[in-house]
Amino acid sequence: MSSQDYLNNLFSLSGRVAVVIGGTGELCGAMAEGLAGAGAEVVLVGRNEEKAKARLARIASLGGKGWFHAADAVDREQLRGLLKAVLERSGRVDVVINGAGVNSATPFFEITEDEFDRIMRVNLKGVFFGCQVFGQYLVERGQGGSIINVGSMAGLGPLSRIFTYSASKAAVHNLSQNLAREWATKNVRVNVLVPGFFPAEQNRKVLTPDRVTSIMGHTPMKRFGEARELIGATLLLAGGAGSFITGAEVVVDGGYHAMTI
Repeated sequence: MSSQDYLNNLFSLSGRVAVVIGGTGELCGAMAEGLAGAGAEVVLVGRNEEKAKARLARIASLGGKGWFHAADAVDREQLRGLLKAVLERSGRVDVVINGAGVNSATPFFEITEDEFDRIMRVNLKGVFFGCQVFGQYLVERGQGGSIINVGSMAGLGPLSRIFTYSASKAAVHNLSQNLAREWATKNVRVNVLVPGFFPAEQNRKVLTPDRVTSIMGHTPMKRFGEARELIGATLLLAGGAGSFITGAEVVVDGGYHAMTI
């Protein structure tokens, strides 16, 4: 067996279909590129068709294939419609990424009920519904599958200034581990991919100069992550190389979580 055949056996997603909720964003878009590069047919899910077109053009230029479906991650009926559309067009679902998210740096005493509900709705309810809809399909199909929920350093420990976001991500981590335990005998794996600090649309507004200084002081590699650096962990969790990994929090953070003093 050649080294290339060996790697293909470990990481190939040929013949698989991956649904990437939040795939029009920067981080999940890069993860979608990685899945397509490994052979999966990728379904980008979001509300911005122009961003989806740009990402799909890049995927096609790399030899991958995919398509876009507009859906609101927090609308369970739209997610059911998404599942139906994917099954009709692509015939199956094997990998699901729940990656829609929003953030805010509002001071604690100024957080309104509307803001609290908005962040919890997208970050927690969206993941919850995504797991319900696609998890039921994967469990009932009986052929296994992989659900990757996008967590956060704030899910491992509270981060200052982002109170509601931290609470929502901690809940995502807890839910993911609970479902991993629940579905383990069905070979439906549920894991959390935990990015460290990656500049993206949802967090740029909270990356003030003093906060960047603090982050760099706590990150041994002394830099932000690049979206493409999430691909390796994504492929590990998505396919056969990660067949015994479930309930895990896979951290990609340049050493941030290892730093104490």
